[in-house]
Amino acid sequence: MMEKAGRRQKTEKPNPVDVHVGGRVRLRRTLLGMSQEKLGDAIGLTFQQVQKYERGANRIGASRLYDLSRVLDVPVSYFFEEFGDSAAVASNEASPESYQANPMMKRETLELVRAYLRITDPQIKRRLFELAKALAAFSGEQPPPEA
Repeated sequence: MMEKAGRRQKTEKPNPVDVHVGGRVRLRRTLLGMSQEKLGDAIGLTFQQVQKYERGANRIGASRLYDLSRVLDVPVSYFFEEFGDSAAVASNEASPESYQANPMMKRETLELVRAYLRITDPQIKRRLFELAKALAAFSGEQPPPEA
């Protein structure tokens, strides 16, 4: 039996681009404090389908990506930011090795950022920032350069 070109077998890993785009969907949804169910309702999907998109198990089509960009209030290009080797992405030659997992995609990081953003007192925000830098220095990590 002939296999359709471009289709992957169930045992194959998701394409790194699909994983990255799904991770960006999850990142933005989580930063907005939106559940998978609420996002699915907004674009006419079940939360299970949103889960599959976020894991990269199912590829997101162009029209669906456009719908997601409107609901999540970001440009379509947002979903491709920080992918890495843009030449490999453009030529569809991205390999799993070219994709580096982004620590910003971790749930713990997202929850920390959301909690930080809910702090309204600028002095408390600054103190928390300084505390985090001090803890990182104490643990032997080099703090990232200030933006």
